[in-house]
Amino acid sequence: MNVSPSKENILKKIRKALSHSTPLPFPKSEGGETVFQLSKQETEIEFAEQFSKLQGRFVYCINRQELAFQLASLVRKMDWKKVFCLEEALLQGAEGQIGDRLVKTEIATCDVAITGCEYLVARTGSVVMSAAQPSGRITSVYAPIHICIAYTNQLVYDVKDALQGVKDKYGSNLPSLITFATGPSRTADIEKTLVVGVHGPKEAYVFLVES
Repeated sequence: MNVSPSKENILKKIRKALSHSTPLPFPKSEGGETVFQLSKQETEIEFAEQFSKLQGRFVYCINRQELAFQLASLVRKMDWKKVFCLEEALLQGAEGQIGDRLVKTEIATCDVAITGCEYLVARTGSVVMSAAQPSGRITSVYAPIHICIAYTNQLVYDVKDALQGVKDKYGSNLPSLITFATGPSRTADIEKTLVVGVHGPKEAYVFLVES
């Protein structure tokens, strides 16, 4: 195939450019330093504040016994009839008090779903979940109310810390889905009218347990 002289000149310039690496215009922009200033308060407090600002409901438990009591009390108070949970080990004794309400099927008709998480991100108030968890892909988004049970050793400050933690945990076998849930599901129309619970849970709880 004949190549015109003008096209050949363009191709030569491209080949020449590819033979030399182009330095980054801002070499420090891809460094490991955080873009945001670190908070001066504890990550537990930072997460609680950010999560609450997003209309999330935060419950702190000093140990697993308090978790069982607080969780069972909430279920009875709200009178949830069907509590979907595939990870009974998360309940830490609460199953003895709400066992008659626990279900592992028919998530479409449940009142609330309980899951664990990979990490909590303090700076954004986000819950990080993945498809590798026993609860799978849909549990945290299908039910109208989502309860996440996490431990203080799962708290990180920034998103990059959570992503690095997932990478370190799974190595080359990264989960097919990594989700950052930041408060209840929210959306807005062109007039900026905010609606909660359209594409996911309308209420979100985090029970944080001291580890």
